[in-house]
Amino acid sequence: MAGQNTFVHEIRVGWGDCDPARIAYTGRLPAFALEAIDAWWEHHLDGDGWYQMELDRGTGTPFVHMSIDFRSPVTPRHRLMCEVWPAALGSKSVTFRVNARQDGVLCFEGKFVCVFIAPDTFTAKPAPGDYRAVIEAQLRPE
Repeated sequence: MAGQNTFVHEIRVGWGDCDPARIAYTGRLPAFALEAIDAWWEHHLDGDGWYQMELDRGTGTPFVHMSIDFRSPVTPRHRLMCEVWPAALGSKSVTFRVNARQDGVLCFEGKFVCVFIAPDTFTAKPAPGDYRAVIEAQLRPE
């Protein structure tokens, strides 16, 4: 799991995230992964996450694909450690991978594809050069 370019975002899973079976609601798992991806951007773009990327930097990154494989239940018992990395970079898209573990056990793994857009027209555009440089430096191809 850990390498020199490993980024891990820690999430505190709370009681309110869980269903009567005492495991995290299925719908919370993509939200946890998206929180971790936003944290990845924030870490690598000098504190700018999705909000600043769209409003201040003029580039949105809506998702065009998400897939998650569930491996083990997520509970409030341990912190959810979400490892995030870019796995592919196209001219107008980026693919992120997220592996989420609790107490060393893989709980879910996901693939998330975003497209770079101009927010005012909601049309695809090439990845800005500074984004591309950050992604290429962290790229771990599948």
